[in-house]
Amino acid sequence: MTEEVPLLDGDGVGRLREALAAAGYTSAGIAERLGPKATQALRRNDFRLALRETTDRDPLATLIRLFVCGQTEQVAPVRAALPCDELLAAGMLTRTAEGVRAAVDLEPYLDWWVVSDLTGGPLPEDHVLGVGGASTTLAQATVRAPVGSALDLGTGCGVQALHLSTHAARVTATDVSPRALRFAATTAALNGLDWELLRGDLTAPVAGRRFDLIVSNPPFVAGPGTATHVYRDSGRPGDAVSAELARTAADLLTEGGTMQYLANWLHVEGEAWDDRVAGWIAGTGLDAWVIQREVSDPVSYVRLWLSDASEQADPERMARWLDWFDAYRVEAIGFGLVSLRRGGHVDPVVRIEELRQAVDQPLGGHIRDWFGRQDWLRGTGSLLGHRYRAVDGLRLHQEATIGPEGWAVDRQLLEQAAGLHWSEEVDPLILALVGGCDGTVPLGDQLAVLAAAHEVAPEVLADVAEPIVAHLVERGFLVPTGPTGRV
Repeated sequence: MTEEVPLLDGDGVGRLREALAAAGYTSAGIAERLGPKATQALRRNDFRLALRETTDRDPLATLIRLFVCGQTEQVAPVRAALPCDELLAAGMLTRTAEGVRAAVDLEPYLDWWVVSDLTGGPLPEDHVLGVGGASTTLAQATVRAPVGSALDLGTGCGVQALHLSTHAARVTATDVSPRALRFAATTAALNGLDWELLRGDLTAPVAGRRFDLIVSNPPFVAGPGTATHVYRDSGRPGDAVSAELARTAADLLTEGGTMQYLANWLHVEGEAWDDRVAGWIAGTGLDAWVIQREVSDPVSYVRLWLSDASEQADPERMARWLDWFDAYRVEAIGFGLVSLRRGGHVDPVVRIEELRQAVDQPLGGHIRDWFGRQDWLRGTGSLLGHRYRAVDGLRLHQEATIGPEGWAVDRQLLEQAAGLHWSEEVDPLILALVGGCDGTVPLGDQLAVLAAAHEVAPEVLADVAEPIVAHLVERGFLVPTGPTGRV
């Protein structure tokens, strides 16, 4: 199915795979060989302990020194560890006067190996990123369930496609960069996987096709539309690439299919950021949950992305970028996750909100459950006949001040001790309602008791309480139970 050729032919890939496996060149194997102190130091890019632990230069030690620590090694130990001549011919290793160095990054990642470009120094235009913060963020946020077909838009070296291969019968991946597709083809072959790899800009190579699951870590960086690095720059101005993905999602998804992608969006003076993003989704017919995880001011944002590519200080380029933000009244840039679902509803649910607190990973399971709760709320009709229980680990946080008459409670907050760690301010009546939710009494009966205690008509209390309960169900504070099933 692959249209792109790996860096090595089939026999070469097989010999490389056998050599890596025989040496134990895996995340677990490296950690066991180096020990906890050296492994922890590696995470800080401190290679001193790792180099001391690998002076015997057996095959695993040589691979660690070569690919993890970036050292130049003598030809003899490299030949003992790898099919050296084939990797030299393929451009994966390079000769120097002192020996052999890695020309690509060959990284153990979970149970796989990933091939990408080396970092360090100014990055070339066609640089292919390896496993990074954005790729792991998306991998953790992806809804994992068995699907027939999955698509990775802008695959790069193939990190998302690797994850998709664990639960998708067929994986298609696209990229505009020929170099990226060759790296992705090599990653796939090295791990014994077969992906359909298509060259083209974002969705263009798969126009007219549909998929059960689509993920994308696109070149979402916002700015004037100048494209200097293919991994980050789409060539589209502002946040247009993120808007484009939202608009095209409905035509790419099967019924019930899901699309998830990382995005930047502009915070424009006089315009609510969530209204801006909602405009991307309006008219698509898709259910959507968009969560903003970070917000950056323009100066910090530009500095971050110039530094990310290890570009030399260029005050003029930075000024042009910031001048563009000023011209379009951009006050900040948001970063987050867009999750879209083709649910086939005439009344799609669209939620666009902040989720800045720390959450329990993987996030993908929480997103799956959120869509499930939306389906339950949409299909259940009145909430009054159902029973509910408070989610496990729910706790009460009270804020109080002391005055002449003693302590007075100012605010009461229900907080989730696990999951998404939402916090909701509640009044005493709702607190009593949640406290009574043990899964044994229908909501209508609970409200009747509370109405009598507060001398309020039951129907009046029900009108007020039902949307609040719906919100608490959506947030996961209350879990429906009983013969009607559960979320």
